[in-house]
Amino acid sequence: MSNPPDRYDWTAAADPAEYGYFDEQPGAGDDALAEPDDPPIDDESLLPQGFAEWFALGLTLLPALLFLPGSQAYRLPIRVGAYAISLAAFVLWWFDRGGHREGKHPSERFLVLVLVVLALGLAHPLTSNLQSGLAQIGLYFAIFCPMFWTRSYVTTRRQLVRIVLLLLVCNGLNSMVGVLQVYNPERWMPRELSSLYQGNSDFLAAATYRGPGGRAIVRPPGLFDTPGAVCGAGTVAALFGLILALEPLVAWKRAIALIMAIAGISAIYLSHVRVSLVVTVGMMAAYVVMLTAQRQTRRVASFTALAVGLVLGGLSLATILGGESVTERFSTLVAEDPRDLYYRSRGQSVEYAFNNLIVEYPLGAGLARWGMMSFYFSGPRDADVPAVFAEVQPNAWLLDGGVFLLLFYGLALTVTAVNDITLVRTLASSEDRLWAAAVIAANFGTLALVFSFVPFGTAAGMQFWFLEGALHGAMARRPRVNT
Repeated sequence: MSNPPDRYDWTAAADPAEYGYFDEQPGAGDDALAEPDDPPIDDESLLPQGFAEWFALGLTLLPALLFLPGSQAYRLPIRVGAYAISLAAFVLWWFDRGGHREGKHPSERFLVLVLVVLALGLAHPLTSNLQSGLAQIGLYFAIFCPMFWTRSYVTTRRQLVRIVLLLLVCNGLNSMVGVLQVYNPERWMPRELSSLYQGNSDFLAAATYRGPGGRAIVRPPGLFDTPGAVCGAGTVAALFGLILALEPLVAWKRAIALIMAIAGISAIYLSHVRVSLVVTVGMMAAYVVMLTAQRQTRRVASFTALAVGLVLGGLSLATILGGESVTERFSTLVAEDPRDLYYRSRGQSVEYAFNNLIVEYPLGAGLARWGMMSFYFSGPRDADVPAVFAEVQPNAWLLDGGVFLLLFYGLALTVTAVNDITLVRTLASSEDRLWAAAVIAANFGTLALVFSFVPFGTAAGMQFWFLEGALHGAMARRPRVNT
């Protein structure tokens, strides 16, 4: 049997108004567009169903193993676990499903070129050894390969919604643990932090601030072992929690979603990571913009009111638990010129990338010169080839593959963003558009981290490509309209 076509032309089906495209609430036309046996969200079970949902659960569950006492001895296999499962999923998809995927994605060609550039990097004279070079290539591929295989496992809107629900629960629980780590560290703080902080007073001091009564507070790691790591879970919990709080669920389920959103934003404040707050507000703003374009006036008003209350209420709760240092930390976002604040924190690193690295290493500085693969797999360093530090994503791309890696990965992300905006505008069903907007808003938050972090060298980038694949797999067969 031949594979279905990569693109389905629904544009000639009818006038957009026939589908309720301009309705504020889901119109009568949405009944005709509903997926077969699409149950209400209230009837959904949170037990994972299918490989993609287990993978979504694993994004939180595997790192959470480092929360357990004695886990530091197994840190490498635990850290590698999620990436290894991603690679295994690609192999299973390739051989079991013949590489079939729902629809073509415009980023594919650029991601293949990324692999080509990285493969050429094995011959770079500054690559430490074959082992570390292959490990770095494997890391890149493990992070973006979910964009290929997820579309074969997530093919309906119901499956996409279930993944959003699972991510909310996982990240919400993670955030709640983070809040409890400040409230009662003796019970909830991991017994062992990452080896970088064990016995390193300077690192630990940088991850500690003063709370009420002068109590020393370690930035909460959540279900991980690195101080402050809970901020990533907080952004997802805050966004998805607010979105689910507005869905037609029973009251107690909406209350749980809202509690998880409050825990998410509070965990961000308690972690003292200002960029995560900015990204969270930006994600919410992106969601509001997409709702406004859909003329969802009442939902825009409700979501905006909840978001403002969440940001202010979360600050109050975090200040009660973490003291005035929380307020002082985040007040700098409005008390200082944002440009000066960014330049002092991450802007200098970006400037260094485009003024120095791009000139010194136009073809890259060799593979595995920075990050996890350098730490775990590189052998003894030559004095002329020391390990380097990449604080933001452009620096990492330039070090690994020079201008070509920067160009191709940048193009992959750019066409992805443009394609997502087009997708959410052309879906015929208002329900499709609402869930697509939720996923796209979350992914835009990851994109915003490119100039303040290295998201596409971590699990954050893997979640981005996983959600991207799930979104396009779920919407590949859904009706479209002309715009």
